Amino acid sequence: MRTPALRPHPRIEDLALIGNTTTGALVHRDGTVNWLCLPRFDSPAVFAELLGTEEHGFWHIAPATDGIPRPSTRRRYRGDTMILEQEWVTPNGIVRVTDFMPCSPQVPQIVRIVEGLKGTVAMTSLFRPRPGYGANSPLITRTARTGAPRLCATTYPDTYWLDGQHHTVTEDGARADFTITYGVYTTFTLTWQPSHLPTTPTIRSARTALARTEEFWREWASSGTYQGPDRDAVVRSTLVLKSLCNPGGGIVAAPTTSLPEQIGGERNWDYRYTWLRDACLTATELARLGHAEEPEALRDWLLCVLGRDVENMQIMYGLSGETDLTERTLDHLPGYEGSRPVQVGNGAAGQLQLDVPGEIADFLLAAEDASLPPSRDADAMLRALARFTEDHWREPDEGIWEIRGPRRHFVHSKVLAWVAIDRTITLLRRRPDTAPKELARWERLRQEIHTEVCERGFDPERNTFTQYYGGKELDASLLLVPQVGFLPPDDKRVIGTIEAIQRELSTEDGFVLRYPTHDESGNNVDGLSGHEGAFLACSFWLADDLAMIGRVQEARELFDRLLALRNDLGLLAEEWDPRLKRQVGNFPQALSHIPLISAARRLATCGTVHLPAQRDRAPAPSPSWSATPRAGSC
Repeated sequence: MRTPALRPHPRIEDLALIGNTTTGALVHRDGTVNWLCLPRFDSPAVFAELLGTEEHGFWHIAPATDGIPRPSTRRRYRGDTMILEQEWVTPNGIVRVTDFMPCSPQVPQIVRIVEGLKGTVAMTSLFRPRPGYGANSPLITRTARTGAPRLCATTYPDTYWLDGQHHTVTEDGARADFTITYGVYTTFTLTWQPSHLPTTPTIRSARTALARTEEFWREWASSGTYQGPDRDAVVRSTLVLKSLCNPGGGIVAAPTTSLPEQIGGERNWDYRYTWLRDACLTATELARLGHAEEPEALRDWLLCVLGRDVENMQIMYGLSGETDLTERTLDHLPGYEGSRPVQVGNGAAGQLQLDVPGEIADFLLAAEDASLPPSRDADAMLRALARFTEDHWREPDEGIWEIRGPRRHFVHSKVLAWVAIDRTITLLRRRPDTAPKELARWERLRQEIHTEVCERGFDPERNTFTQYYGGKELDASLLLVPQVGFLPPDDKRVIGTIEAIQRELSTEDGFVLRYPTHDESGNNVDGLSGHEGAFLACSFWLADDLAMIGRVQEARELFDRLLALRNDLGLLAEEWDPRLKRQVGNFPQALSHIPLISAARRLATCGTVHLPAQRDRAPAPSPSWSATPRAGSC
């Protein structure tokens, strides 16, 4: 099989996501699908070139070339959809390739429509499926089907059907060379099915499938309520979040594994699972934007997975609630730009992270505020989470950043324990059958947590909260203190913490690191080697906080710089490498797009008037988006 010259790894910014909310594929600017897991996000990849080489699987459709495939001249999503359009302008003509995954199909499929826009263009389709994350070479055969050729690639228990132009089967895949002329289009469809099932039918009309897919995304996007500034960025971010919301209720953190936080480093993790924290933050933001389906689905999912037995709660699960996420290394994959190990599964699933009940309780309140009807089962789960918090909040844990080192009394975890009880009180006050004695119990606990955090988690000499009790280090998760309503934004301790993080955790560009990864002697403090980039979620949190304390113009400038880090399609990875000036980490990342939306909503309520920061000046009062009325806002 003659392929183009060996392609270098693409920059993460050069990737695009298409998906059907059950799984997703990454498509490079040169027309190569280099990452695809079927049938689910957390299934083994059939195309894993992204984490290896061409030998690990890809599907390339683009103008023919004797050298390295050239990138498309222009690309875009078709309106408010996840349908990708790429165009190549060649000396002989112009061609467009439209890639999408039909939504709610009986079986997952990728459809690729090649359309001539001008002249005549020679095209190539190179198909090299490698199931099992690039480890397996399937048997590829041609089958007879009336009207069109069809290929079948099988490695049990999976079969992949390729419909479209006549492909020549080769030793390592299949190839089709064809021409496309003005006004003519041709379609390729890749379909997955279990190997033991009868032959699956192909799509009868690609145009009809395209129209239905476009209608699905446009209707969903139009149901959102946000009409403020930066609407395009907000809507694109919500579409990314929707893409990660499985119809069964689970929400993945990202569709990829092992895209590195440091190029060449070991900070490589599998994000294709449902973190309770990230899922709740996703659904909370969607609820506040008027999307009701995803919050309801997540609440039902939580009830099925957790129920009232929260004592055995994990911090993450498989999409269908699977608990065995054993972490293992794929030694046959060299990793993205040599970044090893490549991991599947996630060992953090067994960690204790005491912030999680707070995110769940905050989500339940936000969902109800967004008109999701109360549920007795949800109330029972809420009370169980409150009892869990009551029993465990004094314990050390691994914290929001999943430190692979000793447990500590992380301040963020204690603040979110307070949130768990605070939101429980708010919801139970709405229930006429709640006993005053029960409310008094939770109110005492809420005050107890609050008092301890302010006494043990605050450094009065530096006027800042610290990463953990008794420590001196800072942590960007402390930026959430005013956002969750633990203290009002005009509180001097809040302002001091924000300014300390700006001084000690900001890069030259003003973006924010999560925490110091090394101590003064240069030793790693989180159980891992190497460094990481600026964390985009934390940087958006800072913009949000700056707006809350009245420094609106500064918040706006930081927000605009962050928006400029998105790729041309509006997508963000987990981190930004300030030295290499490129995105790093799994892509696209829900936890980067969630606070983008939140900061945009905050700025939309603040206007653009510059208000000089003063430590003792409270911002003008207005209702906070937080459920807690004690917090102020810009």
